Amino acid sequence: MFRYLERSENTARLLEAGLRIALTRSADAGEEWASVLTTAGVRDQYREVHNTFNGAATIDFLLRDPRNDSSVLSVVTKARSSARSVRTALTREVWEATNEAWLALCELLEQPVPDRELPRVLGQVRQESAIVRGALHGTMMRNDSYDFARLGTFIERADNTARILDVKYYVLLPSAKHVGSRLDNAQWETILRSVSAQRAYRWQNPGEINPTDIADFLIMDPRMPRSLAFCFMKIRDNLGYLAQDYQSHLPSYDLAESLRAKVFGRDIGDVFEQGLHEFLVDCIASTNQLAHQIEVDYRFYE
Repeated sequence: MFRYLERSENTARLLEAGLRIALTRSADAGEEWASVLTTAGVRDQYREVHNTFNGAATIDFLLRDPRNDSSVLSVVTKARSSARSVRTALTREVWEATNEAWLALCELLEQPVPDRELPRVLGQVRQESAIVRGALHGTMMRNDSYDFARLGTFIERADNTARILDVKYYVLLPSAKHVGSRLDNAQWETILRSVSAQRAYRWQNPGEINPTDIADFLIMDPRMPRSLAFCFMKIRDNLGYLAQDYQSHLPSYDLAESLRAKVFGRDIGDVFEQGLHEFLVDCIASTNQLAHQIEVDYRFYE
């Protein structure tokens, strides 16, 4: 349920990043939209129904197309269905917030979204997810249901942060010669905006935008709620609470600790030397491996 809710918000953030970056490019924006679809993991599905990459088709496919299982409308519908199936494990406030999010987005995305309305729509998608998350924090017992909800949130969020960073540095940057250029810095700032980190970054790093510092902030800083370090730390913590509750030490906890060790105590220079793209791809694969192990350990089977 909470993986789906987080994915709806993250898809909105990814679309915002793609839109802002496309607007900074003077050349054809088709490749930028193709890279957004690649990052969302739905490029092949898109190509089954569209022959070319363009902004309007990509936005509609990611927001409301029923042929896309990961569209915002699809995942919010799945989240609501999941919430209904475990209704007795949720507080009334969490269920009502989830149901109201589904109703609001069904109405909002009933028709294709005009360009002028897109920022408002993306903002409401993010807001609906945040309202459910707030209800969870404010009303749920800190028991295993809460821990699984948080695991879903942070697994999905870590995957998304890694993917957004990979879009920026590996796919959308036109060539290596642009690294450190004005274009490069503008795109990095767009990434900060897409994860609501621009102001926090400025507090920590006054002065000009520095791509290395931004990568360090979004990967290594455990105080930033969407950084890989923060997500991996919370995943490990919540699996630790579950281990205490069930009085069992399962393989998923060891995988989570290994994942946390990938970012804690490391220098961003080492990551760039290894290759940022390679590092991010490894983080994505390891996060997905951990998610599968949690399913096995706690018998989450559909």
